[in-house]
Amino acid sequence: MNRSTLSFVFAALTTTAIAGENFLVYFGTNTNAKNGSKGIYVARFNSASGELTQPELAAEAGNPGFLAIHPSKKYLYAIGDVSLPDGKKGGGISSFGIDLKSGKLTPINQASAVGAGPCHVNVDKTGQMAALANYGSGSVASYAIKADGSVSEAASFIQHEGSSVDPKRQTGPHAHSVNFSPDNRFAFACDLGLDKVLIYKVDPATGKMTPNEPAFAKTPAGGGPRHLAFHPSGKYVFVNNEMGMSETVFAYDAEKGALTEIETVSTLPEADRGKPGFSTAESLAHPNGRVVYVSNRTHDTIAVFTCDPATGKLTLIQNVPVEGQIPRNICLDPTGKWLIAAHQNSGTAALFKVDQDSGKLTFTGTKVNVPGSICVRFLALD
Repeated sequence: MNRSTLSFVFAALTTTAIAGENFLVYFGTNTNAKNGSKGIYVARFNSASGELTQPELAAEAGNPGFLAIHPSKKYLYAIGDVSLPDGKKGGGISSFGIDLKSGKLTPINQASAVGAGPCHVNVDKTGQMAALANYGSGSVASYAIKADGSVSEAASFIQHEGSSVDPKRQTGPHAHSVNFSPDNRFAFACDLGLDKVLIYKVDPATGKMTPNEPAFAKTPAGGGPRHLAFHPSGKYVFVNNEMGMSETVFAYDAEKGALTEIETVSTLPEADRGKPGFSTAESLAHPNGRVVYVSNRTHDTIAVFTCDPATGKLTLIQNVPVEGQIPRNICLDPTGKWLIAAHQNSGTAALFKVDQDSGKLTFTGTKVNVPGSICVRFLALD
């Protein structure tokens, strides 16, 4: 059997292996009287057919904007409104048990965010800790995850300090996301108000974070870093700058936890660069390492970049209409064949097919109703 035949057989086997995969798709939302959202929603998705069902309510919750799924598939975590021990309402993290058969969620417990305005949450690779970012107060908090999926009170809380150049939005810190490194040794917090990515060492056994040395990496002044994604190789980090409508590529030193800027490129087509009123939201790296995606809010597009795996550098190849208003989170399914975009203002989510050669996106015609949709998370059932 020659090499080309072997390649064909391998490709066929790989396709067959993933063809029948079924997923639950969870949607985090902004809840208010105007949009009618009641909490976290769940749909079913088949990666072979591209069939996405209409979402149903999985659990009632107040403003569960961003979600994270535990690696065991047993638990889900959401930022949002919580009931504090003193009987008052505040922002925090909520844990839920997942029923894989129905997709329904059962509340386990809640803990305070300590700071104000929690906007993003993630769980580490071991499932022993969670971390969140507080946009309002510009701080981060981390939590130990117990054997039953519940979260501790904050194991660490770190208040960011400083400001940057924009007199309206950068007079103080605004932490916007927390991501764990591929080797689970560090956590990276994008802070829009500081034009920095703060770097922390993590201790999953205790759920604690401590400042790293170096303690941060700078992004372009006035750019407003929001979210980031690691390249599958672990060599690069892609940070979208919400205010600057750009994507900054960093080289990642896994030994030191350090970031070194390679380049910053626009997420807009040339004709729209420099126009006011646009902002980015999410960054994604395709599992094949050759494509990066960024959602452009108000411009209502997804920017598609090719990525040179040898250098990390990006080339813009497409700005595809997102088929809704204010795309927030965009998420690739684990097979890398599909992408779902959540539309906050139009209360919908759209399904796109990913061209496996170019990485370009094509709208499938499938759009589902999710009031106040902000976040998308896939959970594999097979």
